Amino acid sequence: MRWDRQRLDPDESTTLPGMPSIRGLLRSVQVPEFPGLTFHEVRAKSALNHVPGESAMPFPYTINPYRGCSHSCVYCFARRTHEWLELDSGRDFDTQVVVKTNLVDVLRRELARPSWAHEHVALGTNTDPYQRAEGRYRLMPGVIGALAESGTPFSILTKGTLLRRDIPLLREAAQTVPVGLGVSLAIWDDALHAGLEPGVPTPRARLDLVRALADAGLPCGVFLAPVLPGLTDGIAELDAALGAIAAAGATGVTVIPLHLRPGAREWFMAWLAGAHPALVPRYQQLYARRAYVPAEYRTWLARRVAPLLTRHGLDRQSGGTARKAVDPAVATGVPGDSEVGFPEGSLPSTGLPGVGSPRDLISGAPDSAPGGSEQLTLL
Repeated sequence: MRWDRQRLDPDESTTLPGMPSIRGLLRSVQVPEFPGLTFHEVRAKSALNHVPGESAMPFPYTINPYRGCSHSCVYCFARRTHEWLELDSGRDFDTQVVVKTNLVDVLRRELARPSWAHEHVALGTNTDPYQRAEGRYRLMPGVIGALAESGTPFSILTKGTLLRRDIPLLREAAQTVPVGLGVSLAIWDDALHAGLEPGVPTPRARLDLVRALADAGLPCGVFLAPVLPGLTDGIAELDAALGAIAAAGATGVTVIPLHLRPGAREWFMAWLAGAHPALVPRYQQLYARRAYVPAEYRTWLARRVAPLLTRHGLDRQSGGTARKAVDPAVATGVPGDSEVGFPEGSLPSTGLPGVGSPRDLISGAPDSAPGGSEQLTLL
């Protein structure tokens, strides 16, 4: 297995008998509170992941407390990263979660280095830092505290309503450093949500989180992502979702169409064939030669979304701050690590980069990831 960046001396007394070849593994546990999940506790050698310089990401560093994700989103772009651990990108990704138990200690050491330049750090760019494992391991309070105490600006993207637990810490951190928050909301229909993201809190629960953040004075953008062709891109569906997002007090909205990378493609297409077989030919055409939808679809979606954003006061003319439908090829810059940037308005106006350049417009985005990089920043 590829645990090189999470190396542990195989003579460590806490290594389970018969498992010394799994480098970095302390132990694997199953607990009654989380039925069906196995947590693989490891010691990480590093906490900060540097985003390659050629990436279009609006942040230079990321932190990923967990690998694998109990949210179990069928469409999740990060599924293939589990194959690096010789686990599969389907059920293993959903149920075999790697936990970096010493993450906070390692992070504090890295942030204390004289060479640390206090650059922006993003969380939630690969798997969710507020997935179910966080309820057991409570890594995020230490991460938030370490970043704030070191003077490091940061942002968090999540589908997990467990973030509500840390609102007091985030308010305190925001007094010291710029803090950006984003909540991901792909699906408004309850039945579709249950089929495609069975481990994720309901859409309404996530909008309640947006309201709680707004009430706490913390700016929070929403990612309406991914938009699913033929399933969630109808005017009625988009209008309902954007209306609810606006009512929740979101700072802005970023709209991103579905992209299907290897690892996610197989599982999503299998689900589609069972749940909506009539749509299979359309998806085969849209994603025949690429992970991303064609430019024609992006243009069509942007035109469909624009008047709805205006109607709900989410465009700039109405006081909103995010009015873009973003191409995932731009928004994902580093395949396998960074899914999206943060909506304009989800980061305080301090000069921190957000998703806001003309190339982010859905109608003008390239058809492939910038620079064609396939480098994976996993750990």
